[in-house]
Amino acid sequence: MSAVILIDGSSWLYRAFHALPRLTAPDGQPTGAIYGMGNMLRKLLKEYDPSNIAVVFDPRGKTFRHDLYAEYKANRPPVPPELSAQFEPLCELVDLLGLPRLQISGFEADDVIATLARQAANAGRKVMIVTGDKDLAQMVDSNISMLDTMKGILFDPAGIKEKYAVEPTQIIDWLTLMGDTSDNVPGIPGVGAKTAAKWLDSYGSLDGIVAHADDIKGKIGEKLRAHLDQLPLSRELVTVKDALELPTQADELLRGEINQAGLAEFSHKYGFTRWLEQSDATPEAKVAPAAEASQIEVITVLDQSALSALRDALLASPSFAVDTETDGLDPQQARLIGMSFSTSSDKAWYLPIAHDYLGAPVQLSIELVQAALAEILADVSKPKITQHGKFDMHILRRHGLPLTGIAWDTMLESYVLNATASRHDMDSLARYYLDRSTISFKDVAGSGRNQLTFNQIELETAAAYAGEDAAITWALHERLGTELNKEASLLKVYETLEQPLIEVLAAIEANGVLIDRNLLAQASNEFSQRMATMQQQAHELAGAPFNLNSPAQLKDILFDQLGLPVLRKTPKGAPSTAEDVLAELADQHELPQLILNWRGLAKLRSTYTEKLPTNINPHTGRVHTSYHQAVAATGRLSSADPNLQNIPIRNDDGRRIRQAFIAPTGFSIVALDYSQIELRLMAHMSGDEGMKAAFLADQDIHSRTAAEVFELSPEQVDSSHRRAAKAINFGLIYGISAFGLARNLGIGRQLAQSHMDRFFDRYPGVARYMESCKETAHEKGYVETLYGRRLYLNEINDRNGSRRQAAERVAINAPLQGTAADIIKLAMIDIFQQTQTNQELRLIMQVHDELVFEVQDDRLDHWMNWLRKRMENVAELSVPLKVEAGVGSNWDMAHG
Repeated sequence: MSAVILIDGSSWLYRAFHALPRLTAPDGQPTGAIYGMGNMLRKLLKEYDPSNIAVVFDPRGKTFRHDLYAEYKANRPPVPPELSAQFEPLCELVDLLGLPRLQISGFEADDVIATLARQAANAGRKVMIVTGDKDLAQMVDSNISMLDTMKGILFDPAGIKEKYAVEPTQIIDWLTLMGDTSDNVPGIPGVGAKTAAKWLDSYGSLDGIVAHADDIKGKIGEKLRAHLDQLPLSRELVTVKDALELPTQADELLRGEINQAGLAEFSHKYGFTRWLEQSDATPEAKVAPAAEASQIEVITVLDQSALSALRDALLASPSFAVDTETDGLDPQQARLIGMSFSTSSDKAWYLPIAHDYLGAPVQLSIELVQAALAEILADVSKPKITQHGKFDMHILRRHGLPLTGIAWDTMLESYVLNATASRHDMDSLARYYLDRSTISFKDVAGSGRNQLTFNQIELETAAAYAGEDAAITWALHERLGTELNKEASLLKVYETLEQPLIEVLAAIEANGVLIDRNLLAQASNEFSQRMATMQQQAHELAGAPFNLNSPAQLKDILFDQLGLPVLRKTPKGAPSTAEDVLAELADQHELPQLILNWRGLAKLRSTYTEKLPTNINPHTGRVHTSYHQAVAATGRLSSADPNLQNIPIRNDDGRRIRQAFIAPTGFSIVALDYSQIELRLMAHMSGDEGMKAAFLADQDIHSRTAAEVFELSPEQVDSSHRRAAKAINFGLIYGISAFGLARNLGIGRQLAQSHMDRFFDRYPGVARYMESCKETAHEKGYVETLYGRRLYLNEINDRNGSRRQAAERVAINAPLQGTAADIIKLAMIDIFQQTQTNQELRLIMQVHDELVFEVQDDRLDHWMNWLRKRMENVAELSVPLKVEAGVGSNWDMAHG
């Protein structure tokens, strides 16, 4: 079977254009690039006679890399008109030759080629990438080679190493260090190919170089250290994507028959009398996404007549899309600048309210807008379509325009359909589901220090941007809603969990939480003093000052100076100073534990005691986090600005921070936490009789497991047995291996395996459940929660054993963790719907399996009992859910 040939058409096109003298057709049409590419194709097809082949081009307009870095390819000159004129004929030629031609909006040819190459290689096919671009050298391995037809060289891994002095697996890091002037990818100033290769030879990888940055001397070392923060972005920009969702698979790239009659006509038209058997095409032959976007009619609403017409259109339409434009991203403080609406994918309205640039036209007052639209926006019976509508709810509520009745949110529709298929922002969804590029904010506002806020953007530009947002949102719902309606279980997840939660989360965020600024300041000062003492102690233990955050310096001290044993090595072979390694070394010397304590305190100080006071809203005096529904694939919520999910509770320093979350006068903090919910779900979902019996009898599951695994009577189980059993219980539901369990318990691998075997002997239903999860995942590519949420596992059938096994571990735990997330969402929805008008309690936080309320002091007993019962009865399981409740003047006290 011949190799799959993937041609980098864009690379070939430019090389042919610049390599040949100016050629023209009889009518003066430039033809040099057509002729050059035709010759290269003829030679390639003659030598290799492939059955599977494709010519791949870059798309017109911007790609996802421009979203990552606005200046990407900013230095590129415009395409010469003589080359542009040849794009369409080239496209026609490739089609006449029967060659598959690909151009994927939003993704460069390199990414499409990489994805197809990976597909073919995974299927056991040999692949030949035809390009002169060094970026694709990162794909070369035992199954994938790279052909440079200009030089007539076929590169295998050894050839790549000979040409570039680095292995194919190091190409990404090599490119990251050098940067790319043609693509305007920033590198380390002064670092060229030789220096980058030398560093990689010494340290193995970019991560190794970063870890040893302090070891690199001279000016070049200073430049490296000064630019470390840009390396992750550069690495992302130079890494080709090899797992795209493409409309065509590698095995579908079949070479077709040549259209001889059409080819003869083409040859005569352009004056090609000698060759005509094979050639290629261009990206510009396709309709560009930007052209699609430009077809949207946007009406700017500037007077009462236009406002009345907008109102009439919204009333007449069964539903409408709505979006807001603001002067900032903080939903609790940003100012409303304008609103956009749409009732179809090709028409929108933009209603400006607060554009105030010099020369801006007079706009309608907020009072007139409220009079015309407030009733429609607040009408719950009028379905609204949004993209991340929770943000719009906050903005409009604060401007006297409460938004209710969000029936469809395209961010959440996408998230429910496939949480990992793409990002869920509008631009990403438009590219993924509509194959359309959208106007980016940077396109209209600029970037960096000179970026405008939306109120400073001229109305014509603002209207095109805002109107497109609404129309694209409408178009996305048409597509995503259709997909959801094909999957009854997923539609139910959307309608019963994610959609009703929008209003709940908006209320929690608006409520906010009260913070004791003085207590945080006191804690921060104490942390700082303790850190200074720890640092001094560390220096004394080391015998000299050193940077406690430097892995390189720490490695020298721990292993070279103190002679501690090397427990694990980095991929390059250097001794590891990872956190778990330091924890193991703490038994042998006090310095590793001191380092861990110092770093933990530094993180708490920078993340919470110093940062939280800056998050206090000056208008409300409270901290308002933002909850993200569409991030974690399991359905769990996350929070940001600030992140309230990761404040420690099991150590005194973390508890100091939680003490700063206080109740207002007349109220107390009530915290309700689902107890061992994932273990209870394991009992229910596995149907294991022994585990179910323990929970039905309200036994302590860890003590029960300890008695079973260690073959003890209940009276013989002590705290050490219970701790070990707890590690076993939670470890196994996360798919832990015997090696991992041995490390967690500090025992031998054989003994750990014995514990696991005995566990599964006692709880055979759990073993069957775990195997069934893996089988389902391998068969379907996904697993599901009890409520139908689908959790895709992209690497479940990966040929790489470690990636496949990691996916199997996720397949075991994800249904448990996802179902736990679904249950607490159901509880939040239920409680909110029952109490939203009640002033005696407010839901102020959701943290993992816990809900936190402010409850009126004289109604504490009533509401604590009521809340516990609602949470415990929100799901019907074969074992009872149990909720632990606590109360106090602050969050820490509420945990007892």
